[in-house]
Amino acid sequence: MVLFMGPLFLHYMDGVFRLYLEPQYWIKSSKNYIWLRNHVAAPISEEFIFRACMLPFLVPQFGEGWSIILCPLFFGVAHLHHLIERVTHQNEEVKDALKKSLFQMAYTTVFGAYSAFLFIRTGHLIAPILAHAFCNHMGFPAFNEVFAYEDKRIRRKIMAAFVAGLLLWMYLLFPLTAPFLYSNDVYHY
Repeated sequence: MVLFMGPLFLHYMDGVFRLYLEPQYWIKSSKNYIWLRNHVAAPISEEFIFRACMLPFLVPQFGEGWSIILCPLFFGVAHLHHLIERVTHQNEEVKDALKKSLFQMAYTTVFGAYSAFLFIRTGHLIAPILAHAFCNHMGFPAFNEVFAYEDKRIRRKIMAAFVAGLLLWMYLLFPLTAPFLYSNDVYHY
């Protein structure tokens, strides 16, 4: 979540956080099939398929490093089905839909590498599932929203939150995914 410090700060500034405190938001969301698909079904099923099923086959053949690169390519390509949805259901021009879909494939591939890293490093599927659900909820960061604020001080604070989030994520990545934290041996002294 720390990587999304900038977007989370934007949610705070825009008042979106208050929405999460409303029971009606959660009741309504739990009845919405698209919300359930994006926040529950997709994270569980995709992480099971692309991490828990694929990585155990890839790692012995290619090693951890190459597997963290190869597995996400399949994950990214699996998201190209949105191209058809954009063209047929949303009536987008093929060229525009292709650009958006290729961009989505690129960032889902990057996320897939992060998720594969989490799975291999922690040895558990829960971290990739939670990260996936959170990233689906947040979406790709809307960097352009920063410039919607006319007050330069607020804009600098938001930009600082984006940078701080990235730096904290890089700093905390290895300590918070240390395998011993996720081992059953943690409680045995």
